[in-house]
Amino acid sequence: MDISPEGIARIQAFEGLKLTAYQCSADKWTIGYGHTAGVKAGDTMPPGQAEAFLREDITLICLQLDILLKVTVRQNQFDALGSLLFNIGVKAFAHSTLLGKLNAGDEAGAAAEFPKWCYGTVKGKKVALRGLMARRQQEKARFEAVELSLMKAPHRVTA
Repeated sequence: MDISPEGIARIQAFEGLKLTAYQCSADKWTIGYGHTAGVKAGDTMPPGQAEAFLREDITLICLQLDILLKVTVRQNQFDALGSLLFNIGVKAFAHSTLLGKLNAGDEAGAAAEFPKWCYGTVKGKKVALRGLMARRQQEKARFEAVELSLMKAPHRVTA
């Protein structure tokens, strides 16, 4: 499965585009749309490179989800999980209670885990970050969404 164009657009909006390297709340050097591999202080890039890194990062996220997910998920769920994994990293996601609950068939329990991933380290202290709280609420809502095509009422013919 792939992250949908809407899912990618959400990740871009959450991450924002920064063409100069910066340290994120986890103290990792980051550039583009949340790209961290090989980034160091002082790095810069053109927008086209940021798009290329994003495509590469999304491909890796999809591969990891295909490996880690033991259950079938809907597109909206895959998009939400991809956004979370993009942000917290493979190691954290692979060992998460969220993934464990989902793979055990507990979708509601998995959804309830999203808000727990809102913490970052600021000045050596673990704190809830407003931006991550908002992101997790949106990811949770996307994960829980019922696809509109499933919600359509059957057409009735009246005489």
